[in-house]
Amino acid sequence: MSWRKEQRRAERGYHHGNLKEALLQAALGLIAEKGAAGFTFADAARMAGVSPAAPYRHFRDRDELLSSIAQRGFEQFEARLTAAWDDGRPDTVTAFERVGRAYLAFAREEPAFYSAMFESGLPADANPALLAASERAFSIIRAAAERLAALAPPGTPRPPAMMMALHIWSMSHGVASLFARGDAARRKLPMSPDELLEAEVLIYLRGLGFPTERRPPAKAAAEPPPVPPEPSSASPGNPGGPWGKPK
Repeated sequence: MSWRKEQRRAERGYHHGNLKEALLQAALGLIAEKGAAGFTFADAARMAGVSPAAPYRHFRDRDELLSSIAQRGFEQFEARLTAAWDDGRPDTVTAFERVGRAYLAFAREEPAFYSAMFESGLPADANPALLAASERAFSIIRAAAERLAALAPPGTPRPPAMMMALHIWSMSHGVASLFARGDAARRKLPMSPDELLEAEVLIYLRGLGFPTERRPPAKAAAEPPPVPPEPSSASPGNPGGPWGKPK
């Protein structure tokens, strides 16, 4: 769900006392317009239509407000990556490519959340809930990396899964931040960001000596042999063949 839809819902709910949600949506709007560092606590209050003192009922300061937004972003990010990974079905390489596309799509479709998550300058370990949410999202990439590491051919040194996860996360984040973001800072490419990331990952895996072939499509079930046709009365001794009697 985009922040704009949530914002409309929050505006309806605020008249019934939903101040916290109204502030979160106001801050998301400001992040989308000015970036994670481009607004103050008072700006969020003004955008929500409340007094400068009102936000302190729910948030200690601007950093805590940003932290709550980043946490929500990581929760949505985790849900997208989990759905894309789908426990590695139908095969590891195909599923992993879906995870990469989901990463880029989130950066493109949710630029305000993405900025709060990665560009706010907040230390993740300062908020236990935020840290836990970010670790759960990263765990999807790590689980995929563990499956990829298991594909190492016999006799090929298997790199640590954590190292692979960090390498692949860095590649995904670099492409997302430079070329797939949904704001004006996006740079142009002679190809799609998805194609660039796929090429990067395939080159990386091949450099490690890993197979990158996808599972071939399942063969169609063998058809039963055709029933021998009855001889044609119009052409004695000349059966019509499997497509019917000759006309």
